[in-house]
Order: sequence, then structure tokens, then C-alpha cells
Amino acid sequence: MVERSDQALRNAKKGTKYYGQGPGRLDLGRVLEWGQESKVFKSILAHPRLVPLFHGILGKGYRMDHLPFVLAQNRGSEGFQLHGGTIDCQSGEYNPFLAYTCQHGTISTALLGCNVILSDHNAGNGGFCVVPGSHKSHFKMPKGMVDGERFEEFVIQPPTKAGDVILFSEGTVHGAKPWTADHQRRTCLYRFSPATNVYGRSYFGHEGGGWPKRAYEDLTPAQEAVLEAPFANRLDRPNINPDGSVEVTTRSERKKQHDQDVFGTKYF
Repeated sequence: MVERSDQALRNAKKGTKYYGQGPGRLDLGRVLEWGQESKVFKSILAHPRLVPLFHGILGKGYRMDHLPFVLAQNRGSEGFQLHGGTIDCQSGEYNPFLAYTCQHGTISTALLGCNVILSDHNAGNGGFCVVPGSHKSHFKMPKGMVDGERFEEFVIQPPTKAGDVILFSEGTVHGAKPWTADHQRRTCLYRFSPATNVYGRSYFGHEGGGWPKRAYEDLTPAQEAVLEAPFANRLDRPNINPDGSVEVTTRSERKKQHDQDVFGTKYF
């Protein structure tokens, strides 16, 4: 694990309530590249308990947007000042790349956080916290709130047990409180997005393009579908069915041939 020890890497301002007693957060990446030891982490990509929720929030063809990583806090470790929001909680600017929306009874978010809890988070321990309802806010937060200095009663730290999963729109203001328990806090954080949305750029930044090669080892077809680059479902995107099978959404062969004739490529 790598500690966020430099001041430039710290997630909270020194002297504020979220800073804790000094130690930085610990980060551990490459969780999809450990061979058999990555099996449980890869299962989250298309877990049968999660797929219906991903489809309900992100739609079919959802994709992994960031490389997942384990984050840890020892006793006294700093938290993370409040951040995010459909309307950025500090600047008041609209965040289209994080935004939560609800149109005609359908909810959606441009970026979904998926926090897999690896150690118990009891009430008062600290760790992940959220401002309920902030995904619908139209205003930035009052001065001092993002650092825990004011209105702390509106910031909730949900108690969780190892094995729980927290799904949250990145359009919801969230953060982490300093860790107060004797045992180490551990979670694995994933981010997912709709088929055509993209925030991160790691999906094309590795050997020969795409995610790291070892991330593709021993994946099921459903898990591999989640690692597709961003593009529309109708352009031969593999979609996960309710039974876990994968079906490619496509256009007619005549339309594909027309694109080839016009553009000289399979896709426009």
C-alpha cells in the first residue's frame, strides 16, 4: 500500500475535522491483476446481485470507468473532505460528468461509485460519509461544511459490515471521516458509467490499448463485457442478460455494409 503522505496528496486540510491525527490514507491498486486472488474483485464487475442495480441506474451496456483500488485507513488516519455533487459542492458549477438525473421516472447517473466494504464500519468509526439528498442540490455548500466545520449533523456515516456494498452517484456529495477504530479500515472502490459515458482514460492507456492485460485473465463473458470502451449499445456492444448470459446488440447487416461503403470502416 502507498500512503498519501505528501501534502499535495492529502485529502483533507490540516487543522480541520477531516484531517484526523495526521497519517495519510493508504492506497492499493492493481486489484484485477493478481491472478486467482483477483477472482472476488473481478466478480463485482457482473455480480448477479449487482447487475440489476447497475442496469437500473446506468442502463444496459454499463462499463467500468476507473481502475478499482483498495483504500485503507489506520487509527487516526485522515478522512476526505466533502466533494462531488451534480452541482459541485465547492464551486457551485454544474458537473455533467458526475451528474444525477431523473427523467420521466428513470433515474441515471453519469458516474456511479461502488464501495465494496472489506472491514466492518461501525457507527462512529469514521470512513465513508454522505450528505443525503445532495444529488438534487442546485447550490454549493455553505462555507466550512466541506471541511466538517459546520452543519456536521447533515453528514451521515452509514454503519456497514464486511461484504456490504454501497452504491452512490458521484453526483451526491460524499467524503470520508477520520478513522477512529483500532482495526484497519478497508474498502475497494469501483466506478461505473453508462455505455456512452466516460470520465477516466485508463481503458485505452495500457499495452496495445485497453485495460491492463492481466485484468482480462479468467473473466467470464459478462465480466469482460463490462471492460468495453465507451460506445453506443447498437454498435455491437455486448449486453448482460438477467440470467448472466451476454447478447450483442447490433444493427442490420445492410446498414453495416453501407457504413463500410461510405466510410471504408465497419463503424461510422
